[in-house]
Amino acid sequence: MIKIEKTWHAMGTTNQLTLFGTQQVNELDATIALVNHYEDLLTVNRAQSAVMSVNQAAGDHPVAVPPIVYQLIKRAVYESQQHFGFNAAIGPLVNLWHIGFADAQVPSDAAITQARQKIVSDGIILDDDALTVYLPVAGMALDLGAIAKGYIADRVKDYWQAQGQMAGIINFGGNIVLLNAAPHNDDGRWTIGVRDPLVRHGEAIALLTTPAMSIVTSGVAERHLVANGQTYHHIIDPETGYPHDNELASVTVLSPKSIDGEVETTRLFFNDGPIEADDYPFGAIFIYRDRSIRLVNINPADFKIIQPTFYIKEA
Repeated sequence: MIKIEKTWHAMGTTNQLTLFGTQQVNELDATIALVNHYEDLLTVNRAQSAVMSVNQAAGDHPVAVPPIVYQLIKRAVYESQQHFGFNAAIGPLVNLWHIGFADAQVPSDAAITQARQKIVSDGIILDDDALTVYLPVAGMALDLGAIAKGYIADRVKDYWQAQGQMAGIINFGGNIVLLNAAPHNDDGRWTIGVRDPLVRHGEAIALLTTPAMSIVTSGVAERHLVANGQTYHHIIDPETGYPHDNELASVTVLSPKSIDGEVETTRLFFNDGPIEADDYPFGAIFIYRDRSIRLVNINPADFKIIQPTFYIKEA
């Protein structure tokens, strides 16, 4: 089976696109241009973007944004107002810690307290007619990093489907989207490696067999800060201002849409572990710091451990 691949850096990670059954490299070039366009609109790591224009007007005036930006902000604000750990207004805390960047630091308690006073997602004002976003407190800042990659991955999948692509893999670091049936397996199922979440850039510890799906992982190893002999990961709790402290090393969610997987990995990480399978619409993999693994709505026969230091925890 012929395939084409391209790798490039964007959205703070290394990304890889793979298409099967075509040699039209221009399709990948067009996809990369699409991803870069979305990043240009949504990033908060540059001085200018549609989201940064909202942040820069905080406490002053509403800002009109493009429809796709408004759509994503509205979803992020809705999830924030459910108060399960996800918070689109967490920008002041993310900027304070800046984990994953060269100037990362452990802030003072006073600085954290001050930043938390600006994380008021319930106060964000949206105007569906004018497509404006208003942050009512000066110093407020949106950060869509916990949801944007999933949104963009879904848009890439839409684009590939519209182009009639046979099969493909969208890999945005911890976000994978599988398009259509796997061309190299008779049953059409894909085999995906599950990485060691306790080691940065860890090797695969298990193989997961799945139909075409979105697979989103949030973990503690890839972006972290080591200071004064202590390790701080990047998943900040808006209620405390510090990285959320529990026994989880990573959460992986299998869902039809990548944006849902983004939201759910946050929900489950702050939930501190599994939920009742009967009440949960997605599949999930929980890997703990003690190397135990819990599966929810995933057939154990489809999950093969290849690194024996990890083990399946009994339900």
